[in-house]
This record gives sequence, C-alpha cells and structure tokens, in this order.
Amino acid sequence: MSKYLTPAKLGLLVLIELYIEGAIPSDAMLPVLSFVTSHLMGRSNDTPGTSVDQSSRWERAEKTVSLVISIKDFEKLLGSYPFLMGMPGKKLWDQFLGRLWALNSLDALHVFLDTLPRMLAMTKRERQRQGENGSPEPDEGRAVKLSRNSLFGSTIRRAKLEYGRLKWHDATQLWQDFVRYRQPTAHYMRRKAPSNFGRLSFDCVLEEGENGSWETEQAMTLASVAYGDMLSGDHTSSLPVSTDDIEVLLEFQVQQMQKYGSRVPTEIRHQFLDLLNDSCTVPSLTHYVNFLESWRAGDYPSAFDLLHRYFDYTAQTRDRFFYQYALMNLAVLQADFGCFKDAVTAMLETVSTARENKDMACLNFALNWLFHFGRSHTDLVRNLESKSMIGTGKETLAFLRVKAKEAGMWTLWSSVLLSEAKLSMINGESIATAMEFLVRSSHVIVSRNMRIMFGSQLSMSSSFWDRIGLTYLATTACQVFIRGHAPYAVFEDELKITCRLAVALASKGEYDEGLKLMDSLDSHSLRAWKAMQHWRRCVGIIKGQRDLHRNDLERAEHILDQLVQSSDDDVEPEAAWMIEMMHVDLLVRKGELQEAFERIDATMARLHKEDCDKALRIRLMLCKVSLLDKCGRPQRGFSMAMQAASYALRARLMPLLWQSMGVVASLLVSLGEFGAAAKLLRVAIPRALECELFEISGQLYSTLGDAYMGLAGRSEPESKQRKEYMTRAMWVVSESFDHYSKLEDIMRQREMTAKKAVIMQLSGDMTLAAGYAAAYVSLQQKGEDIKAAGEGFNAVGEGVKTAEEGVKAAAE
Repeated sequence: MSKYLTPAKLGLLVLIELYIEGAIPSDAMLPVLSFVTSHLMGRSNDTPGTSVDQSSRWERAEKTVSLVISIKDFEKLLGSYPFLMGMPGKKLWDQFLGRLWALNSLDALHVFLDTLPRMLAMTKRERQRQGENGSPEPDEGRAVKLSRNSLFGSTIRRAKLEYGRLKWHDATQLWQDFVRYRQPTAHYMRRKAPSNFGRLSFDCVLEEGENGSWETEQAMTLASVAYGDMLSGDHTSSLPVSTDDIEVLLEFQVQQMQKYGSRVPTEIRHQFLDLLNDSCTVPSLTHYVNFLESWRAGDYPSAFDLLHRYFDYTAQTRDRFFYQYALMNLAVLQADFGCFKDAVTAMLETVSTARENKDMACLNFALNWLFHFGRSHTDLVRNLESKSMIGTGKETLAFLRVKAKEAGMWTLWSSVLLSEAKLSMINGESIATAMEFLVRSSHVIVSRNMRIMFGSQLSMSSSFWDRIGLTYLATTACQVFIRGHAPYAVFEDELKITCRLAVALASKGEYDEGLKLMDSLDSHSLRAWKAMQHWRRCVGIIKGQRDLHRNDLERAEHILDQLVQSSDDDVEPEAAWMIEMMHVDLLVRKGELQEAFERIDATMARLHKEDCDKALRIRLMLCKVSLLDKCGRPQRGFSMAMQAASYALRARLMPLLWQSMGVVASLLVSLGEFGAAAKLLRVAIPRALECELFEISGQLYSTLGDAYMGLAGRSEPESKQRKEYMTRAMWVVSESFDHYSKLEDIMRQREMTAKKAVIMQLSGDMTLAAGYAAAYVSLQQKGEDIKAAGEGFNAVGEGVKTAEEGVKAAAE
C-alpha cells in the first residue's frame, strides 16, 4: 500500500494540470480550486464566516471517504461545466476523463508523475545552471507556473518524491488500483467513441498485443493475471487507500471528538472501518479513537483498556514524552465514571511528570483541572490544598493566569479569567470585580478569535445577568450563543446553554416551548453517554415542574424518583439544587411538612461544611422560613429572613433579595404590622417584575393582598377607606392569580380564587362570591382530571409492558 499516492490523488493532480494549462472555464475556477484545496489542506478546519452544524462537519469527512473509494465526486464537480477547447456540447468532465484514460499503461503513469515538476517555477539555481549550459530560458509567460512552496507546488513535489520511493510491487499495486478506480467510466468513454475504445483500452500494452501478434486468449490470460477478476466485474478487491488518508481521517475524528465532544456517526464509522480493514497497517491512533468512542458511549472497561493499549504503543517509539498525557486522560476518564480518588492520584502524578518533562501546557491544564475538581469535591482535596505551596482559591487562579499569559496559552488564560469571575460571584463579592474578569476574558477571546470559547463566555455572562436580576439579558446571551456561536463551540457548552434557556422558558410557564428546544439538539451529539444523561435530567426537571404545578403529584413523584437515582457527584450544582427544591415542593404539596423540614436541615448542614455558593444557602434559608410560616410559627424565622435579605443585598442577588422581602413582609403580616408590610411590598414588587420570575411575583402580590385585607379589617366598617383597601386587595389577588395562571399552578390558583371569594363575601356581593366559589370547585375538578389522566397514562404504560412480557413469554 502506498503511503501517500492513491487514485484519488492522481485525479487531483490531473485537475491541477488542467488549471495550469488554463483549460478550466472562469465560472468553474472557484469550485474546482475549492474542491482541490479542501482535499489537500487540513480537512478539519471550519471555513470562516460560514455556519457549520454538527452534521455538516461529519459530511465533509464522508465526502473525503467517498472521494477515496469512488470517482463519482469528480463527475459531480465537472459534469456541469463546458469544455473550453473542443467540440460544442462537450463538458469539462470529458476533458478530465480524456486525461485520465491517456494514462493507459504503467509506463504512461511513470512518465506523468516524473514530468510533474515541469509545472513548477524554476529556482534561481536552476536558472543559473541553465544559463551556464547555454540552454535558452523557457518562456514562462504563456503558462502559469506554481511556486515550489505553495499548496499545489508542495503537493506536486511530494507526489514525485513518494512515487520515487515506491517499491516495484507497490508501484504496480498503485497502477492496478488506479485502473479499478477509473473503470466505472469505461461505459461512458465507449459510448462517446465506440470505434476507438475497446475492452482492453485501459492498458495499451494488452490492446496492442490483442490487435497485433498475440492471440485473443493469450491477451485475456495476461489481463486476468495482471488485473485479477476486474474484467469479470468482481468488486471485492481492496479499496485504494493510502496510509496518509487513514492518518488524516483518524486525526479528523480525534479533533472532532475532542473539540466538540460528540461521537462519530454510525454510517461514517462503518465507512472508515471498511477503509481500515483494507489497510496493511493499523496506526496506533486507531486505539485512541476507539478509546474516545468507548468513553463517550459510557463503556468504562473498554475505554480503560484502549487507553492503556494506545499509550503502550506510543511509549515504544516516543519514550516517556507523552506519558503525562496518558495520565491526564486517565484522570479525566476516572473522574467521569466516579472514581474520584483514583482521578486525583492520576492528576497529581500528571503534575509531577509534566514538571519533570518541563511541559508547561500539560502542567497548567492539570493545575486548572485540580482547581475545578476541588470546587466540586472539597472533601477529596482539602488536605491537598492545605499542603499546597501555591495556596488555594484566588492564589491558584492568579498563578495560573500569570503562567498562561507567559506561555501564550490564550484558551487557558480566558478560562482562568472566567473561573475568577465565577469564584467572585459564588463568594458574594463585588459584582464590579466579576464584571471586570468577564470583560477581560471577552477581550482575550475576541482579540485571539477563539470561537470555541464563546460558549463558556456567554454561559458565564448569562449566569451573571441572571444573578443580578436582569433576566432578559440572561436569555438574550443564551439566544445569541445558540444562533451565532453554537456551530463552532463544544457541544457540552451548547447543551448547557440550551438547558438553561429551556429551564428559563419553563419558569415562565412555557413548558412545551422548553421541551421543543431540548428536542432540537443534534441527535448524533446526544449519543454520548454523559451528554444524554444531562439532557434527560434537564427534560425530567422541566416535566417535573410542570406536573407539580398541574397538581399531578403521583407523576411528579415518579419523575423525581428517577432524578434522584443519580449521585450528587454526577449532577451539576444548579441541577442538583433544582431537584432538591422540587423534592421539598412535592413534600409541601403533599402536606408532609416535617419531612420537608428535616430534608432542608440536612441539606443546610451539608452545605455548611462545604464552601458552597451563597445563593444556594440563601434559597435554603428562605425555604426554611416559608415552612415555618406554613407551620404557624412565622416568628421563629424572622431573624433568618433578615439574615437572608442581608446576604442577598451584600452579594447583589436581586431576585433573592425581593423574595426575601416577600418573606419578611409575610412575617410582618403574621405579626399584625400590615402597614409596614404593604409599604415594603409596594417598593419590592415593581423591581421583582423586572426579574420576570412569575412565582416570586405571584407570591409578593398574594402577600400584599393579605396586608391590604389586614388594613381593611382595622378600618371602620362601611367606611370609604375599608372599601378602598378591599378593592386594592381584590386587584393584587387577581394579579397574583394571573401570574400563577401563566405557570399553570392549580394549587396556587385555588388559593387566590378562595381569597377572591372571601373578599367578595365580606364586601356583600354574594353573586360574585358564589361565582368564585364555583371557579374554585372547577379548578379542583381540573386538578383531579389531570391526576386521573396521569394515572391513565401510567396504566397504559403498565399495560404495554405486560403485553411485551406476554409476547416474550409466548416466543419462548
């Protein structure tokens, strides 16, 4: 097997020759040059300014494989352009086939490749030597001459060099592969020139022998010996592939899987395996591709074995130069599959080995990984950080930022700046400091044109805007990424931002739109095990919230049972918090307040031992105060509510600040301070509406209605002031009902409807009071219907399962 030359490469060389001779029309110039350069340059680079989705990236790899095994791609390219110098009606495809069929013997192929340098411009030394010999200089103004260092020039020089290195057997094998590659066009050439094209025209030696002194049987016997069963139509021979094609396709797959985090599509993998089976040698990089495939598929034993196999092969020729990368891959693999202690041990060995080999890139990456791993698993690295010489937290990031800048590692530099912004937000520090780090990271990304980092940048920006209460800017950042930067980003970033946007839609009651957005993700990329787990978890959260609001508690409990099966180490912190809050909400709706209280206490105790996000702690504090209010002991949570409000104000967590104001106002109402509660809520509600969180807004309106009713109760009966307070109470309760209606929260709608009925009854309007009472009954019936529909759905599922078991039993 040839290392570089293949029949497809010969076809590209013929196209270059036609370009040099000026035989390509002007309208075909750009498509032809684009076609040639795309197959000669690196095939994994994205074209700037074009939108490339997940499927189109793999389509280019499929086109590369199809060009190697079939000549049809040349026909698709050249079949629609006219032939400049020839009879009318002929196409550029005809001229191309004429050049290919002009190579009608191994000697003609040798002459073609040996005379390729005539298309190159002469060097200065060659001109001097030619002048010394007295030879006239050729007139190069009539034809284009290629520079020796250009893409086409280097391709021509390498083709001649590689052909000269071929052994006789490999050269004849290349000729036979070329004949088989060209043979499907024989019927087309025979139809164009039936008199000049015979059955042995692919080899002029056999054709001359058949038409000369040889007998027909002798020519056919020699043809069958030289070309096998090609004449009988047998296509089971090996594919014309070179080791260069195999290595390029392997590197392409590795880059795509590492850069975008997706698996190889099944059809492309099958085509590649066919090429690999016909290859004489199997590159060691094949084991690394199989390792990535097993890793993404969630097959830990196979991935572990293939990783060791790949680095065992490379260690034979490259000593210990790549040993630290083997350890780094091993640590990341073990962390993904839950072997956290082994992952820390492997990464620490990576640090020491990289330091020994003076590999700063690997060392900085390992230190950055250890920092992020320590944020998620503080108990595993607590002793390690206490013994570290570079400090913890900010000191580690400052060290990495300086080293990344010195080494020119722009991706790591931007990532460290984003980590510093995230650490600043988690610790509740100044938002100006966090914004400074975000701006500096954005400057690095834009100035260095690092498209792959836009996902992390916009994800952090969205989180920043969401924490300070600018929900519109947060969703806008997510939409900008999905519409403009998703094709060039890692799929993990696309998945996380899409999940964030879908959950944001669900928080506004747009559950179907959120699920539709989740279904729009690429199916090939979701074949990865970790990505599919995250996708299913997010879909489960959206459906669980919808079922809770619709009061379908049995179905919501079923979804929660599936969500809590994953360990906390496998779940993102935001997703883990959402699942925890859904569980508490389910217990509250079921009336199991004691169990909900114990669960919150256990979570707060666990977070107290860890250096967790301030926002999570504030949410748990507010949830605990709300439970105390529901239990009839609101005064016990007053100090905790004030503490939560103080923390939220200090960290500028505006949505949590307005929610804490609502909790404080509710406590004031329970203490009889109706005026203070109403005054506080009138200030908080307009700002809370800017956050676009319907649940918080509905809660604030409901509490304001209670405060107005308390003020009305203290007013004189039948007084104008009392009627005014009751009118205001009716209006704010209606606003609360509207917000809960957008969320489809039936339980809260019933509460607001009951409040409306009481207000109308106290106002003396019994007709409207009866109407609201009927609406209350209707909402209760609606909840029971949804519950019955859920039970029917579960019954259908059980029936289908029973039927499948029956069919299986019958088959056995």
